[in-house]
Amino acid sequence: MPSNWQHSQLFIDGAWRRTARERAEQVINPATEESVGSAPVGEEPEVGLALSAARRAFDEGPWPRLSGADRSLLLGRFHDALAARAEEIVAVSVAESGPTRPVARFMHVNTALPVARYYADLAASAPTTESLPHSVLPAPGGASLLAGQVKAYDPVGVVSAITPFNVPFFMNVVKVFPALAAGNTVVLKPSPFTPLSAFLLAEAAAEAGLPPGVFNLVTGGTEVGTALTTDPRVDLVTFTGSDAVGAKIMAQAAPTLKRVTLELGGKSALIVREDADLATAIGSAVGGISTFSGQACALATRHLVHNSVREQYVAGFTEALKRLTLGDPAEDGVTMGPLIHEAQRQRVEKYVQAGIDGGADLVAGGRRPGHLARGYFYEPTVFDNVDNGSVIAQEEIFGPVICVIGFDSDEEAVRLANDSAYGLGGGILTRDTGRAFELARRVRTGQFSINGGVGGLTPVAPFGGYGRSGIGRELGIEGLREYQETKVISFKAG
Repeated sequence: MPSNWQHSQLFIDGAWRRTARERAEQVINPATEESVGSAPVGEEPEVGLALSAARRAFDEGPWPRLSGADRSLLLGRFHDALAARAEEIVAVSVAESGPTRPVARFMHVNTALPVARYYADLAASAPTTESLPHSVLPAPGGASLLAGQVKAYDPVGVVSAITPFNVPFFMNVVKVFPALAAGNTVVLKPSPFTPLSAFLLAEAAAEAGLPPGVFNLVTGGTEVGTALTTDPRVDLVTFTGSDAVGAKIMAQAAPTLKRVTLELGGKSALIVREDADLATAIGSAVGGISTFSGQACALATRHLVHNSVREQYVAGFTEALKRLTLGDPAEDGVTMGPLIHEAQRQRVEKYVQAGIDGGADLVAGGRRPGHLARGYFYEPTVFDNVDNGSVIAQEEIFGPVICVIGFDSDEEAVRLANDSAYGLGGGILTRDTGRAFELARRVRTGQFSINGGVGGLTPVAPFGGYGRSGIGRELGIEGLREYQETKVISFKAG
């Protein structure tokens, strides 16, 4: 079994297997640029083995035919094996993806493990059949026919799950557990930048005694991803990442008419009304820009601020940013870590230059921190007087860059919030909660918070977006149903 973050085998068909070419890549800590482990590089032969195992486990194995209670028992063991690794989950997450330890503990333990427990329980409690109301239908000869119908939920089949680098352990759990709870088999492909979290899942799956082929782990790059989105043995692809890649996956899945669930990008708007508590608003803004160094799809990156308080808000925001401490997130006192790799930092720099060239006012950040010689760090950056139609306001930067945009009325704020190709998250800060709820209903996003309400993080609340932010929902009972087919069984009643 792999250990000490130096992995040489993939988990396929219930066993650890070496890859055909035995290639491996180092996993780089983005804060230190040093290796923290290694992972084998899967290729098409490994994809073929994994898909054959998953197909066989679904078509011939016991997993989809187990009772919900039996699946729940095994998934409960899976959860418990992960919970026993809580400290290692935090350490791995900090080392491979760069969040601070408090953020890693919150997202990858305190948030992810309850999701695993929720779906383990839901495997037993969610109804697999529901009776529909009887219908009286006209029959030939003027008679009547009393028709009965039952709605049944069946697993889709083989699921390929492709996860991102920013919150890797959490995203692996969010995809794997509902898919398994529904009775599917899974092939998981993590980001090449953050594979170590996925090996923790594989170790726990083996310890829990999941039947062979039910959970499979294959690493690799674009070649592996393409195989998992095009192979006819796959019934459903679930992907989290950019909208550009999501569109490619839809095209790749189309010839075989696979189902897809896509959790994609965002350019979420935070509305700060004239009656908002500015201290609370600024605290929320600082937390948003520093969490994952801005590398999270649902973070509010457009701050729509009433013009009567905008100057005060920008001044308080930029002053508060000075209290952030950039550095190695494994160290105590650090409040903001690095970007995931150098290419991502260069992407952020390109957008910052586009903002300057476009006439926005750079009021904070906009450069690499001079005191950190190593690591992919970038200062939290704020632009004021941003045109909502500009590149930096419309495109997802995926870094610590905030656009401040002024407004004069609620109607203008809603119009600006909705003037985006994305519709993932959003929020409002105001003392008038009734008005806030009215405006929340008008903003076209999958989730919306009022005065800091937590959305998209509880197991029971469905998460997903409108427009280019994706297709389908994760979490909640809706997240389970995404991995099921609906069958109607009709019978003659009476």
